[in-house]
Amino acid sequence: MAPLTPRVVVSIDVKKKPWEQKLPLHNRWHQDIPPVADVTEGEVFRVEMVDWTGGRVGDNNSAEDIKNIDPTITHYLSGPLRVLDTKGVPAKPGDLLVVEICNLGPLPGDEWGYTATFDRENGGGFLTDHFPCATKAIWYFEGIYAYSPHIPGVRFPGLTHPGIVGTAPSIELLRIWNEREKELVENGIGSLKLCEVLHQRPLANLPTARNCLLGKIKEGSPEWENIANEAARTIPGRENGGNCDIKNLSRGSKVYLPVFVEGANLSTGDMHFSQGDGEVSFCGAIEMSGFLELKCEIIRDGMREYLTPMGPTPLHVNPIFEIGPVEPRFSEWLVFEGISVDEKGRQHFLDATVAYKRAVLNAIDYLSRFGYSKEQVYLLLSCCPCEGRISGIVDSPNAVATLAIPTSIFDQDIRPKSGKVPAGPAVVKKLPDILRCTYDGELPTTRNPCSM
Repeated sequence: MAPLTPRVVVSIDVKKKPWEQKLPLHNRWHQDIPPVADVTEGEVFRVEMVDWTGGRVGDNNSAEDIKNIDPTITHYLSGPLRVLDTKGVPAKPGDLLVVEICNLGPLPGDEWGYTATFDRENGGGFLTDHFPCATKAIWYFEGIYAYSPHIPGVRFPGLTHPGIVGTAPSIELLRIWNEREKELVENGIGSLKLCEVLHQRPLANLPTARNCLLGKIKEGSPEWENIANEAARTIPGRENGGNCDIKNLSRGSKVYLPVFVEGANLSTGDMHFSQGDGEVSFCGAIEMSGFLELKCEIIRDGMREYLTPMGPTPLHVNPIFEIGPVEPRFSEWLVFEGISVDEKGRQHFLDATVAYKRAVLNAIDYLSRFGYSKEQVYLLLSCCPCEGRISGIVDSPNAVATLAIPTSIFDQDIRPKSGKVPAGPAVVKKLPDILRCTYDGELPTTRNPCSM
């Protein structure tokens, strides 16, 4: 008998706000956020999701929605889903939950997305000291391909994936998260001065009741107040999976998630049509609404059998990811190298973050020779199927990172040649630029020495 059509367990109306959905969404991690539905081991079910902002960013000709966005909203997730075995017994703490991605895509009728950079004093990003303005590019989908009127001359197949797949933390694990992230802020690291040095982004996203959405729990109730003030933000990936932003988690992939609470309480969201390794502009994939068709399996006592704690408790584990067989194929790449020497010429010891930053800056400066603004290239490298690597981490003092860009996504040849950079038909006239807001802040910006 042919398999049944996947059962829709969470449906989305993109015309409604997250709290108006038939099954309300949530934007925090906590064990007491009640499940909205049950799913059974082995069945294929469908989960629909809003984009991470819940529709606050529009398909329009302005970046004001990006500039003024409140980052405390992130991320709107569908779920939680309680996972049962075929006998109706829920997943138990200590089990391993296998989540297979059978199918996925944009929501029908909402086939568009966006890539953006936040204002330097409202979130910033990886290169916010170089690119302080809020910017936005809109992308439209043609089957598996994406194109943008704001970054013309580029078209590429997307490797669609969820940015967030995770299980609910136990109370003990939530306490561990909050204590260690609070310690990061309080131990002299979270001073305003250092936040400025580190691009004005918070070093940890501590719990806040502001814009907190807890699914079925009514805002303002005593239960809501208690949970809202201790529930974890969804910004970083943690032991439960969460916001890992792994671009290869597409069709056929499997995620092996630790189970910390009865039923696992699986949630997912932050759908991406495409993303480059690192998602460097921070709002940096092609963000969209979308759907997942999933199948689950429960491996009883799988945490103890397969996951090695890297910390003082058995809860200090990390998920395993199995990459699926489907991804775009590219045969030619242009690869940019970076080493752990910053823009001031200062040596950093085996710092892969500095090395990757240099690789990205080198790529931006190079591609801007072909008719693009540097802001266009920055957004492109955040969302196109480029590949980042830590190529060397042993030859002190320099870490070496690389960024590989598939050359076929451009409508012109971007490889170096004898003579000057060619000004072919694609670049004779000035290309239109991305949507941009002014930067009105007071923090200094950095000029890249490569462009001098």
